[in-house]
Amino acid sequence: MSHLPVMLDEVVRALEPRDGALYIDGTFGAGGYSRAILSAADCRLIGIDRDPSVIPAAEQLGQASGGRFVFVQAPFSHMAEVIRANGGESVDGIVLDIGVSSMQIDQAERGFSFMRAGPLDMRMARSGPSAADAVNLLGEQELADIFYVYGDERRSRRIAKQIVEARAEAPIETTDRLAAIVTRATGGKHSKIHPATKVFQALRIYVNDELGELARALEAAEQILAPRGRLVVVTFHSLEDRMVKDFLRARSGQAGGGGSRHLPAAETGPAIAPSFSLLHRKALAASAAEIAANPRSRSAKLRVAIRTEAPAWSADPAVSDKVVSLARLEAAL
Repeated sequence: MSHLPVMLDEVVRALEPRDGALYIDGTFGAGGYSRAILSAADCRLIGIDRDPSVIPAAEQLGQASGGRFVFVQAPFSHMAEVIRANGGESVDGIVLDIGVSSMQIDQAERGFSFMRAGPLDMRMARSGPSAADAVNLLGEQELADIFYVYGDERRSRRIAKQIVEARAEAPIETTDRLAAIVTRATGGKHSKIHPATKVFQALRIYVNDELGELARALEAAEQILAPRGRLVVVTFHSLEDRMVKDFLRARSGQAGGGGSRHLPAAETGPAIAPSFSLLHRKALAASAAEIAANPRSRSAKLRVAIRTEAPAWSADPAVSDKVVSLARLEAAL
């Protein structure tokens, strides 16, 4: 299955590429957004991705771009350092497509999907602790916290207990074995959604520090976007969308609302000049035609904000705090 960039037309329209400008595609993937941006204007673009498997596609685009495209393998939260390393201080637009790509899901050896038997890996950067390390080394309560907080799994304690019991017999090293354990723990299939869906999502978010990465990336974007520069973010899960929504509402001077029960409240400061203005009050969704052609777009939400001339707000360390620290797993290795 080829990778289809979600809401491509809406993303490019929101970014408004113009000649001579500099942009960042913080989640390069297969390069769909990057190619469209470079085609829309005589601009320059820096592609960023921590997954080394995208390098061949990036090299191909670099060769075809006439010097207008540069790729850097790094987490997108490092975009400020990437810009400085490439001789710049600011950019005119940033695009982020949050979450796992269909390319990664389709590769059984990456271990992202319970639908394909493979090693229990899930690492986007192919380095650091894996999902197998998490399920075999973390304590029962820590696993339950991960499943509940990052997967909204109500049966998190029962699942964690059965994982700990199963790993005492033999290490859990494959996607199909973990899926079978979760299915038994939840009593089998009772709906259209596979019983392991939320557990796999939670482990992926945890292992890749996805919420921490997103929080740091949003603050980095605020630092490096030039006045009138645009931040375009596509999310697929409620946790990520709520983080983007709360950040942009706070930075645009709007009330933050109730926030998430899982995440710290966004920084507020009525005396601070808004650093962003919102292009749309609510998130945009994919069209019915796109959903029919690409089911992955069904849960997509697009949010767009425009950088003002006001200084960036002070970074709030609490925004990137995680409920279950990845450091605990790293120390156990």
